[in-house]
This record gives sequence, structure tokens and C-alpha cells, in this order.
Amino acid sequence: MKSNSKMVLIVGSAPDALRVSDWDTSHFAHRVAINNAWQVCDSWDCLIYPEDFPPDRRPPVDQTRGKQLISASEFVPVQNHFGGFVYAGGTMAFTAGYWALGALKPDVIAYVGCDMIYEAGAGQATHFYGQGRADPLREDITLQSLEAKSVRLWALAQRQGCLVVNLSDLATSRLLFPRVSWQQLTVMDTDLVTGVIDRFELDQSSADEALLAEAELGYEVPSGRYWEIASRFDKTKLSNIDNLWLAASEAKVKVPS
Repeated sequence: MKSNSKMVLIVGSAPDALRVSDWDTSHFAHRVAINNAWQVCDSWDCLIYPEDFPPDRRPPVDQTRGKQLISASEFVPVQNHFGGFVYAGGTMAFTAGYWALGALKPDVIAYVGCDMIYEAGAGQATHFYGQGRADPLREDITLQSLEAKSVRLWALAQRQGCLVVNLSDLATSRLLFPRVSWQQLTVMDTDLVTGVIDRFELDQSSADEALLAEAELGYEVPSGRYWEIASRFDKTKLSNIDNLWLAASEAKVKVPS
């Protein structure tokens, strides 16, 4: 991985996250673990978790020295800078992405273990630690379309010159970011980042329309605790905005001539 490209790895808790243990992650500027993912990413230096993440699930104090623990007091202001939880989606996979984008200002954000696919049969694990709660699939007005929320993050990052990619090797993912293999990522420099951004073109007019619709709706919750006033939000209007983000992702991949 070339040093002129600042990369951030975000690790979730899907079974796929176990692949991280085989990777040399020293080339990343930061390695952000979400909730329990510190257990599978020994090299983590940032841990992000919500208010209700149990203390007994957090790493022992002796494993946190020199590392950053990011709780609501840190990530809520950053999330608000990017429009707030109602528009970004109230689940930690997206919160981690926006926090990394705003606080770390990388050239690349690479996700693994965050596909939000929960199709395990009887006895099969939904998370690397076994059966877990499928938080992104809960009834929540901000999570009507996980795909749309992923496009929103992708688009806002792109406007900051940051490429968001998905390192998943699963057949399906709720994250619509461009798929990149670990091998491709290890040779990615700034020029290649720009090339991938140009190749995976988003429809900027749809993105502009979505951002304008968000601003006009004005669903701002400075505290971040949007669920306390969720009854004030119009589900249909939020779904219409989701559709605009999905439309932004329908631009065709450019094929080099």
C-alpha cells in the first residue's frame, strides 16, 4: 500500500470480519473497530460504540492505552456536520463511516464485516461471536433503505475526495460501495483512488436533489437522540429522499475507451 494515500479500515462484527486476522493492517493510518470488533482486529486504534454498548463488552483498560475510544460525545457532533442521524441512518456502520470521514479525513475508507446480511440458518452465526442482534434491521424510520444510506455516505465522501469501498467477498451486501479486493487495496495510491472515483460515477443531480430535500425537510436533532422524537418524522418523505439517493447510484460504471 503506497504511503501517499491515507486509508482507514472500518471493521464490523459479521463473520466475514474474521478475515482481518490474516491481513497486515499496518499500512492503514487508522483501524476503526465497531462495538465488539476490537476482538478480531488486534491492531485497532479507534473503537466506536453507542451509548447502550455494555461496559463488559468493551476492551480491558490495559488494552486501550494509546488508543481512542469514540462514544456519542465524539461522534454526534461529526454526524450532525454531515446532516444528522435521521438522514445518515441510525446504525453504527454508517456512524463509524461519517466519524472517520470528518475526524480522520482519509483518502480511502474501506469496510469489512459490515454487509448487514443476516441469513443464518439454525445453528449458524450471524456475527463472529455467534448469534447477535441484527441492529440495522430493527424497526427504525431512519433505516428504511440501508442501500440508500450507503449511497449517501459514498456520495458525501466522494465530494470530500474520499473513496469508500467494500472489501466484502460475500455474494450480496447492503453496502453499495464499489467492491475492491484486499489485493487491489494494497497497491492503491492517490492516482488510483481518483481513478476509481471517476470510474464509479454517481449521478450528482440526484445527489444534489436529495441534499436539497433534506435541507427543506429540516429534520435536525442536535442531541443525536432522534428516536425520542421519531413521531415527528414523516416516513414517506424520508423514503422519497432514500429513492433520490438510490437514483444517484444508478449511474453506469464508466468503461475505459
